[in-house]
Amino acid sequence: MSQLNAYLLLIPKLFSSRIILAALKRAGFAVVSQKGSHIKLRGVRNGRLLTVIVPNHSEVARGTFGSILRQADMTQKEFESFVR
Repeated sequence: MSQLNAYLLLIPKLFSSRIILAALKRAGFAVVSQKGSHIKLRGVRNGRLLTVIVPNHSEVARGTFGSILRQADMTQKEFESFVR
């Protein structure tokens, strides 16, 4: 496998905000507020109260998706286990 193909496998696929919100809700997060196009969720993971901000977009950018995973203290594999 070439280095480019190996790199492309590491890039997470794009998700819509609807899919991200549904997966985070299944993971125990709840929507607490919305300001403009940004939705705030809160949840407890590993004994810590976490706040996650999700932009309400049809496609969430890769970097933003990575930030959402960090805010939720979740790996991509964990996240995908909550996606249906």
